[in-house]
Amino acid sequence: MPADNNFTVTPYTVEGNVEYDRLLDQFGADRLTPEQKAQFPDHPLIRRDIFYAQRDVDAFLAAARAGETHSIVTGRGPSGPMHIGHIFPFYFAKYLQDQTGALVYIPLSDDEKYLVKDRTLAEISAYTRANIRDILTVGFDPDRTRLIIDSADADVIYPLAATLSKELTPSTVDATYGKSENVGRSFYPAVQAAHLLLPQLVIGRHPTLVPIAVDQDPHVRICRDIAAKQRYAVDKPGALLSKFLPSLDGPGKMSSSDDTPSIQLGDDRETVFEKIQAHAYSGGKRSIDAHRTHGGNPDIDVAYQLLFYFFEQSDEQVEHLAQEYRTGSLLSGELKEYAAEQIATFLETHQKRRAQLGPLSAELPKYRLSADERCDARRRVGFPEESLAQQR
Repeated sequence: MPADNNFTVTPYTVEGNVEYDRLLDQFGADRLTPEQKAQFPDHPLIRRDIFYAQRDVDAFLAAARAGETHSIVTGRGPSGPMHIGHIFPFYFAKYLQDQTGALVYIPLSDDEKYLVKDRTLAEISAYTRANIRDILTVGFDPDRTRLIIDSADADVIYPLAATLSKELTPSTVDATYGKSENVGRSFYPAVQAAHLLLPQLVIGRHPTLVPIAVDQDPHVRICRDIAAKQRYAVDKPGALLSKFLPSLDGPGKMSSSDDTPSIQLGDDRETVFEKIQAHAYSGGKRSIDAHRTHGGNPDIDVAYQLLFYFFEQSDEQVEHLAQEYRTGSLLSGELKEYAAEQIATFLETHQKRRAQLGPLSAELPKYRLSADERCDARRRVGFPEESLAQQR
């Protein structure tokens, strides 16, 4: 995996000041072209180059334009409470579903997080339930959305992963991920491949798009290698790769696992303002006079970057803020206050919708795979329709 003196990017670690173009060279992905961007439904994450790279998105875009079957896979590893960096891909997937009618599959990899994090099974289970509530809050169409929980859906995920694992060698997994600390982690790429191919295994071959942060691209590469062997009636899934929502202390992605606080979906308005004011890295000068004279740098200012990435919808406003900041007319404290206001308002809306959900026992069944869908997925990888799991 890419690692040098400046940055490290793997599915499990992101450190340093990521150079996104160099990362594409190392991963072998392509820049999203202006022509491809124009074919997506208009969205700030596309317009502003946050989703900046891709693998084979053209088939997905063509199917979306033609009104043909197309799907999105975007998941969650429930190792803790969700923060704002976790949620924006789900709101993006919801937007695409609204605009194009896409099917959305959302795997929750509770098994992986037990393998790679210092968490108990009880802790992972609690985080999974809480994360599901936040995902359901986004408002996906239950008729076109499926949530898959690895531990709860082992009757379909395990047969798929076990079958697909025969297509992977230990050397391929080690070369992609590095040496694993346990055999469960070595097996997990087969589970990820099951996630990414699941839409096609449930309803048949069709274009699939995986919108993910660039550090998760190795999972897509492994899956595409399996699909390329053409032992199953599936196409390679496409990928839409995003940059990282910045950590409050600057370079790198926002994380729940380091010492820098992250803005969590459950934070109240006062907490958001406190975190932004106290911890958000500033691109301003050390004194007000120096800032008024020389201006600040919005490109490294975290408050501005949070607005640019997701929390300010107006392109005109983000350009205005950047210009005012560069000239020194807008102070760092004022920019932080504006960003905190936008983020707090977003979170309050999300929290109100979350509070309106019923218990998971009532909400979740609408989003689960049906018995027929489970049977179809197993059958497409060679398992008989009548299985012992169905006879319990």
